[in-house]
Amino acid sequence: MKTYSAKPSEVTRKWYVIDASEANLGRLSTTVAELLTGKRKPMFTKHIDCGDFVIIINSDNLQVTGNKIEDKMYYRHSNFPGGLKESSLKFEMEKDSTKVIYAAVRGMLPVNKLRDGRLKRLKIYATDQHGHEAQKPEVFSLKGKK
Repeated sequence: MKTYSAKPSEVTRKWYVIDASEANLGRLSTTVAELLTGKRKPMFTKHIDCGDFVIIINSDNLQVTGNKIEDKMYYRHSNFPGGLKESSLKFEMEKDSTKVIYAAVRGMLPVNKLRDGRLKRLKIYATDQHGHEAQKPEVFSLKGKK
């Protein structure tokens, strides 16, 4: 038997809508990363981008467990002495909740040449309104999945 290797011309991309209020941040980001990489497809090949488009709605209603809303910190540095800045998850959610999901999904994707293209297929919206009805996205429910 020969090993199957997908070709870029054979890849068909579907559109999925995921509600961020159905699951916590970790469950959401791992599921979205699987959909973006195409690991749920039988034709998955590591070096070919086989993933789908993912639309995340209701990012303002994102759930986290425990005290992460207060304890989880985001860091950035200006590359100058004493330039370390930190902010909590609560502050980042108030500022822009879409960036929190984007950072979580970006951290779940493998670091290679395909990551930027995969992240371009990720669409995140703060409310339940999105402009992708023409693509006929399927609803992907995270309720009850373990």
